[in-house]
Amino acid sequence: MSFPFELNGAEPGAVQLARVLGGYGHFTAMQVRDGRVRGLELHLTRLVTSTRLLFGSELDVSLVRGYVRKLVAGQGALSVRVLISSQSSTDDAVMTPEILVRTGPPHEHVADPIRLKSVRYQRDLPEVKHTGTFGLIHHSRQAVLAGYDDAVFVDHSGHLSEASIWNLGFLEGDTVVWPEAAVLPGITSLLLKERLQQQGAVAQVTRPVHPRELPGFDAVFLTNSETVGRPVASVDGVALRNDPAAAQLLAEAYESVPWDEI
Repeated sequence: MSFPFELNGAEPGAVQLARVLGGYGHFTAMQVRDGRVRGLELHLTRLVTSTRLLFGSELDVSLVRGYVRKLVAGQGALSVRVLISSQSSTDDAVMTPEILVRTGPPHEHVADPIRLKSVRYQRDLPEVKHTGTFGLIHHSRQAVLAGYDDAVFVDHSGHLSEASIWNLGFLEGDTVVWPEAAVLPGITSLLLKERLQQQGAVAQVTRPVHPRELPGFDAVFLTNSETVGRPVASVDGVALRNDPAAAQLLAEAYESVPWDEI
């Protein structure tokens, strides 16, 4: 099965595609089902905010929605990535954004426990989901070569921040703890925070978390656009607890998030 992609609403040539994929930009990734996505406004806000920050320009979200709607029509389940780049010179104060929409096979929740290796690393502009992914891919690869499944990052102050492509969270009794660090605010983590607050089932706090605290948590978990509450089995070979209540709590909260029509 082939999955379509378009640049500014049309099929790009090879040169155009190479320029866009290899350049300066940012993106958002989502799971689309029957033309709907969870957290659509959060995805659009991410794109608008990052376009202002990186390009000094405004993004027409109606164009974004139209381009995505066109490619997902009648497709059922898909993964969709919206990449914002520019052919303007980086010397320009204002750069004109271009919109690449890529579709791919859908991804379902992964529940297998994951083994992580900690590494001292912090991404440039961690608040932006940008295309500068060399560092995180490199550290992820090095972790795998060392016998782990992936990497988790420790910031310059010695506190846990995020994993290579995931946000990080912890369950401590009846409280969900989120790390206080410079991280990418993932859409799934934002939706979870919102729903958990609305439901009032557990308390939530944001505070610095040091690696030495990990064995004391009832569960350590990861979230991203494909995963809700993937359990962390160990960090640096130290086995961690995995209270199934954490997975159930997060799954129920996420499943209660409504789907938005694109």
